[in-house]
Formats: sequence, structure tokens, C-alpha cells
Amino acid sequence: MQNQQILITFPTTPEEMDALRAAAPGAEFFFVPQKQVSREDVLRTDIILGAPPLKFLRENDHLALLALSRAGSADVCEPGVLPEHTVLTNATGAYGIIISEWMIGMLLNIYNHFALYRAQQMQGLWQKQSLPRHSIYGARVLIVGAGNIGSEFAKRAKAMGAVTVGVRRSAAPGGVEFDEMHTNADLDALLPTADIVALSVPGTQETAHLLGRERLFCMKEGAVLLNVGRGSAVDTDALYDALSSWRLLAAALDVTDPEPLPAEHPLWTLDNAYITPHISGGLDSPISRRIAFEICLENLRAYYGDGEYRNLVDRKTGYRRLNG
Repeated sequence: MQNQQILITFPTTPEEMDALRAAAPGAEFFFVPQKQVSREDVLRTDIILGAPPLKFLRENDHLALLALSRAGSADVCEPGVLPEHTVLTNATGAYGIIISEWMIGMLLNIYNHFALYRAQQMQGLWQKQSLPRHSIYGARVLIVGAGNIGSEFAKRAKAMGAVTVGVRRSAAPGGVEFDEMHTNADLDALLPTADIVALSVPGTQETAHLLGRERLFCMKEGAVLLNVGRGSAVDTDALYDALSSWRLLAAALDVTDPEPLPAEHPLWTLDNAYITPHISGGLDSPISRRIAFEICLENLRAYYGDGEYRNLVDRKTGYRRLNG
């Protein structure tokens, strides 16, 4: 292990570099910004902390540890991406705070027509609109995907007076931030009761078009959809129909299918569609960057025998192991 080469693809401070070197004495470190990572960078390394391009990972047959700096890991678990012996961890827990704040911000924007009044401001127009306003207080919020992101959103929605209902794959109980917890089997019965439906699920075969046309049109009339997981969880064409007919009050999307959403896609033109280019989470948030670094450092130490791995990924499901 003394001569191993370690690639770091996320930004680090001098103090963090020192902590990484202390965790792997004798190893050679390469600090390369993610967008500048080359094929040669990936192929020469034994350990990677960050999020390197998948096309290069497929060619590295000696990778011992991949500690992802992102939470999503399903794509890395696809056959042929990593050698079977590679230890894989992710950064689940780093992004729930900042993403849940995006979700709350979007809800407040939709319910209070902030975008409309901002547009009026740019025209120097003082004009009250005769539009109904809504409140998170008393709303029934269905959170599909009750992991870190869903739980952080539930905390904030509950603190604002909402009734929080979680949906997860397993029958494990939720935390105190959830008033109810259900499994995916209950989704069809729950959708018509929810004022707000929030998706924070990864992109897997079982979540593809989780909200297809039938389920979108089974949602409560006037409901709001939030999607911060993967765009593939929603049938985009069906969503356009549900929004353009005003069956749904609005949808706030940080992820789309396809992604990026083509400039000519009609979803861009809808007044009740709020779209951001996959920015709700990320290392541009200081708190997310700090937590992601701490998780990666902890897993580097674990590789060298100091402590246990955090967020070990089950390669069969693409999810973090519940005990990892």
C-alpha cells in the first residue's frame, strides 16, 4: 500500500490536503479538478476520491477504492464500470441540507408567485395579481424517497406545519420528521391525497417512470410536484400534459428526462414549470463540500485500516447499504 497512487477530483484546502496525506502515508497524491480529469489520470490510480468520468473508469482494472463525492451511485454499479474487487462508497448525507432548502424555496416561490412579481419588478410595475396563494402549513406532503434528502426536506416541511408522509422501499420505520411512513406498494393510494409530492429517488430500473401518465393524473388536482432525484423517475411528456392542462398547479424540476432538457422542449414554455439545471446540490455549497470531504476522508482512512467504511454501496441495487 505504500506506493499507491490516489486521485482527488474535488477542490481541497491546504489543510485538507494534509489530512488526506496523513491518512495514507507513503501514497502519491494527484489533485486534478473534476472537469480536467484525463484518461491517463484515472488509469494510473489505485484509489479515487471524487467523481471521475465513467468512460475512463471502465478501463481501470486495478482500482481498489472509489469514494464518490456525490450521493448518486447507481450508474457506477452498472456492469463493466468497476472491477468486482473495488470498494465503492458514496457521499450520501452531504447534500440533504442544501437540496431540501432548494425544495422549500421552490414551494414558497410557487405558492406566493414570486417569479411573477419579480418579472413585474423588472418592468417597474406595481400591480397586485388576483391569484390565490397557498401555504405549506397544513399541507399533506408525500415524500417519495425517505433517505437523507427526503428526511431533511421532511424536517423543514414539518417545522412549517405540514403533515409529512414518507415512502421508501423497505418497511423500516421513519424518523420523527415523518408523521407516516409507507412502502412503495402504497404509492397509488397515497398520491391522490397529497398536496405536494416530492421525489428524491435515484435513477434505477425500479424508479424509471415511477410517476408515469396514470400516476401523474391520479395526483390530487392542484398538487405540486418537486423532483430533485433523477429526471427518469417522471414521464416528461405526461408531465407536460398535466401541467399544460393545469391538472397540476406546478412542477419544480432540478432534473429532467432527457437531461439537459432540449431548448425546443415545450416544458420550457409553461408558466407553471420551474426548471433549474441540476444545481440544487453540489460542491459549490460550502456545507455540502465540507461534509462530502469528511465522508471521503473517513473512507480513505478505513481503507488503510483506521475505522469503518461509511456509505458502502450495494453494487446489486445501487443504494447505500443500510448498515454501511
